[in-house]
Amino acid sequence: MKTTKLSSEGGAMFVVVGGPGEDAYQLLSDFAKSNQLSAAQITGVGAFRRATVGWFDREAKDYRHIPVDQQCELLSLIGDIALADDGPQVHAHVVLGLPDGTTRGGHLLSGEVWPTLEIIIRETPAVLRKTSHPELGLALIDPDRTNG
Repeated sequence: MKTTKLSSEGGAMFVVVGGPGEDAYQLLSDFAKSNQLSAAQITGVGAFRRATVGWFDREAKDYRHIPVDQQCELLSLIGDIALADDGPQVHAHVVLGLPDGTTRGGHLLSGEVWPTLEIIIRETPAVLRKTSHPELGLALIDPDRTNG
């Protein structure tokens, strides 16, 4: 991973570039923790050798894993970083382009970068906090616990 911090009014902006073999979700999680991010927006493009996206199953209260076991283009990555009970948590969705022009999408669970991943992270001065909802099986951003 290579990073650059750019100054920006109202919060820092980071450029994060992942290289071959790195896992996209782990890279984003590690970056958020090492930079102690409490609120940020994430966007990105790139490509993966293989990836796993998830679809949230309400009944199971967990993500169904959807493997994409082939080279794919990362057409869009959008998400956020907010504070959960155990520190910064990444929530990212992706759209992946396949060789025949079809797409797969969902919650980013993993993505083996090849050849590159280009991410922009825009930190905000607010602190976004998540609250665990055991009845849903999720931790969600809680506006009542968020402060700017």
